[in-house]
Amino acid sequence: MAADDRLNDLQALDDLLARRLRDAHRRVRALALPQEDRARLTRRLLAICDVAKRDIAHAAARLDAFIAYLDGTSDTPSRRNMPPGD
Repeated sequence: MAADDRLNDLQALDDLLARRLRDAHRRVRALALPQEDRARLTRRLLAICDVAKRDIAHAAARLDAFIAYLDGTSDTPSRRNMPPGD
């Protein structure tokens, strides 16, 4: 059996999530943002990594939302986009 053969589907999900997290980290590092904003995004990714240790499906859903936020397609407005008083 070759080293890269998959033993089960769960392993494949683990690998896919790991690749997506790596790509998200690379995207955040490449953004032209102030250091504090980049640190905030990095902390969010680290929280997703922590969740992945316990619940892969939940981590994948959170990563989907995070990537949607990076793409600007998130359906939940951030607090910065809300007018004063709301």
